Amino acid sequence: RTEPPNFKVALGSCAYVNEERFDRPGNPYGGEYQIFTAIHQQDPDLMIWLGDNTYLREPDWFTRTGFLHRYTHSRSLPELQPLLASTHHYAIWDDHDFGPNDSDGSFIHKDLAKEVFQLFWANPSYGLPGKGGVTSYFQWGDVDFFLVDNRYFRTPDRQKKGERTQLGKDQLEWLIQALIASNAPFKIVATGGQVLTTYTNYETFTNLYPEERAYLLRRIEEEDIRNVVFLTGDRHHTELSKQVNSKGRTVYDLTVSPLTSGVHVGGEEVNFLREAGTLVQQRNFGILEFAGARKERTMTIRIFDNSGKELWNRMVKAE
Repeated sequence: RTEPPNFKVALGSCAYVNEERFDRPGNPYGGEYQIFTAIHQQDPDLMIWLGDNTYLREPDWFTRTGFLHRYTHSRSLPELQPLLASTHHYAIWDDHDFGPNDSDGSFIHKDLAKEVFQLFWANPSYGLPGKGGVTSYFQWGDVDFFLVDNRYFRTPDRQKKGERTQLGKDQLEWLIQALIASNAPFKIVATGGQVLTTYTNYETFTNLYPEERAYLLRRIEEEDIRNVVFLTGDRHHTELSKQVNSKGRTVYDLTVSPLTSGVHVGGEEVNFLREAGTLVQQRNFGILEFAGARKERTMTIRIFDNSGKELWNRMVKAE
């Protein structure tokens, strides 16, 4: 019985690898692949890929060979090989490695998407028993990591009537119960879309599924669950959001995006929960460092540019 180990987790989302014959005309959307060298040089113990880990193109969406080609093409990037070979990799998906842009549970080939996802990502499990999807969980040291599926059970973003959901009832209730059961000093929840941001546009949780978002945060508050940290991608910029609930517990949402795809600039001043100085609008990656004695654990967040230069850092103490 010793103190828990210190360890380091790499983070990133939105990895676009150009293939000219299938890409939009004009300037390439992907680039600065040296970011994978910079991540490798950090020598992380593991890496969590936060969705859009590859970008399916229109010719890929409806055939198994198309899915396999796209995953293989992205995975074959020379700059990626040392990182792939040197550490453990876990992944969630978002729309671009699930199917078409903004795709949802109506996608006819979602089980094909799951099959190919399993071929390329060695998560410890894929989906809740009998429910489908790619939901998973693992523990590293004394920290619990929950890998959430925001596509397989999702109702269409444009649906106007009837029950609307992003996570699906079964997965949502499993997540809440698993968080209640966890004794970890930090409970890390990886999901494809932003959870805390107040920005009401695109596919943010608050924009499309405000009732489900409110329910999730309310249950975290009611059960007095401490040290919940959402890890998210999708938005093509990086930021740290923070909310303190009525129990005095702090919930975080760390968005890390993009790795090599295009950058989104502008329009983000309306996220009222963003921590000052954490907005990054360039290609970047994140590192989480867990350290300290068993009852004094800390999580240090570090964000780096594509060359490995640190842009900002924050330390969070377990409550």
